[in-house]
Amino acid sequence: EVDNIRDSESEESEEENPHGMNMIISRRFQLSAPNLASRRRVVQELLSDLRNVSHRLFADSFFPVLEPVIGVGSPWEGWSPHKKEDVVYCMFVPLKPPPGHAFHLEPDTTGDTPQMSKRIRVELVCICTGKHNTPCFLHHSEEELKRNQVANRLHTLCTGPYLDVEKISLWFQTFVISAWSMVPQSRHYNVQVLPSSRSCKMKLTKASGRSLFVETIFSVQEGDSDIFLSSQTTEAQLPPSTTWLESFAVAEAKFFRHVARQAPPRSCHLKCLRLCARLLEGSGFSIYALKTAVMHLLTLIPLSEWRGGYLLMRVDDTMRYLRCCLEEKRLKHFFFGNEDMPEEISLPPAFQGAQPLNLFQHLARDPAAQIEAMQEFD
Repeated sequence: EVDNIRDSESEESEEENPHGMNMIISRRFQLSAPNLASRRRVVQELLSDLRNVSHRLFADSFFPVLEPVIGVGSPWEGWSPHKKEDVVYCMFVPLKPPPGHAFHLEPDTTGDTPQMSKRIRVELVCICTGKHNTPCFLHHSEEELKRNQVANRLHTLCTGPYLDVEKISLWFQTFVISAWSMVPQSRHYNVQVLPSSRSCKMKLTKASGRSLFVETIFSVQEGDSDIFLSSQTTEAQLPPSTTWLESFAVAEAKFFRHVARQAPPRSCHLKCLRLCARLLEGSGFSIYALKTAVMHLLTLIPLSEWRGGYLLMRVDDTMRYLRCCLEEKRLKHFFFGNEDMPEEISLPPAFQGAQPLNLFQHLARDPAAQIEAMQEFD
């Protein structure tokens, strides 16, 4: 499905752009996204193969169960602002509790924004009546568990009762190194696991010297929604190891797939994102704020007005919208209290009636920071 995204991998035609200005801009800024489909496929297959190996190795243990991986971020949404060789392919690996365990999500009151972070309490549950071949931790004696050689390994990935991001990252990094020879990709790539405390970063290198960078991010789904608790951090926040940050990356990828299906052929919205990202490069302006602004505009401006020939008009709209948000010190989070949300995106019930979060709240608190941000933007 990812490869069906119309990610502007071909140049606009003269017929769509009779004056040629959009064509000149597109070529000058290299706005046509590099063809990432083949590399996305390699990454997807690699993580799927590693998941299958983990199921074989940990079938009788009590480590977390790895669910099917999900590609997130700009390379999967089709608009990566980076050159092909600099792209990092981020993959969410959702975790499920093993038999006899349950994950309970609790608000994290230790941070500045408790509504955006949670902790994951691990609890034992009875499996006496289930169809499991292992004894129940709650209702079998220690002697029985020892006799059956059953060890509750999950507690080694916790700090107290809470799932620990850093311990899970170290466990997975060790697994990748030990399991690499078992995956087909080992015949074509050498793997180097790069230092990371909250994820698994891999550099895959072919014999030709060409490299591919992958970051595996651990996550736990919030109910049946498209919102996940993630091991990923933000630039401004390095939380404790038992704190998981709420991530909207899966919902964002789903939104861009929705737009790709509804938009006219060769829609310019992805080129608009790439051009604005290039214009803001080096300014310190948040790319996430830019993406949020474009998502809002994609629901405010009819998709028929995003045809290729309208590129510069939509770029102008985006920059004016951002300038206005800076002046007002307010940019609404896209997924809170948004009445224009596509129905196919599943959000927790609390999100729908919630007050929108302000992504520029820090500017409202600090007038000097607002002035500096506006000067950099201009």
